[in-house]
Amino acid sequence: MEARVMLSGRVGGPIEVHGPPQGVRVATFRLGCTPRQRDGSSGEWTDLPTTWVTVKVFGRLAWNVGFSLGKGEPVLVQGRLRTEQWENRDGEPRERLVIHADVVGHDLTYGTTVFKKRESPQPRPESDDAESAPVTMADGESVDPVTGEIAA
Repeated sequence: MEARVMLSGRVGGPIEVHGPPQGVRVATFRLGCTPRQRDGSSGEWTDLPTTWVTVKVFGRLAWNVGFSLGKGEPVLVQGRLRTEQWENRDGEPRERLVIHADVVGHDLTYGTTVFKKRESPQPRPESDDAESAPVTMADGESVDPVTGEIAA
């Protein structure tokens, strides 16, 4: 079983894209989700506390997200909910929730956008099998280096 989630929120800062030009790219950004609630007596809307989550995208989607989204823009994100665990400098265990997204797009409730199909990538030069083999993530998922698709 896996936890698939869909969130709507706003991009909380710059999109960070990492990875070699011919390898698997990873884009990371923070997503802020602020629910609103209507006060029963006054009828006014108020913001509830914002929930922040890290979103990671891979491959072609990472490239497209890096070029398409900016801070403050409303987006919809769908993907797998994961827990990342590590130790800080003092050796204390830490963890955070991360969404490994496979769908990201502008939330058209708040505005319009213009879609531009990305041109087909240039053919990759011949490479050895190690370079074209799927990359295995720490949580056991593998990422196809050409398509960026995530396989469980």
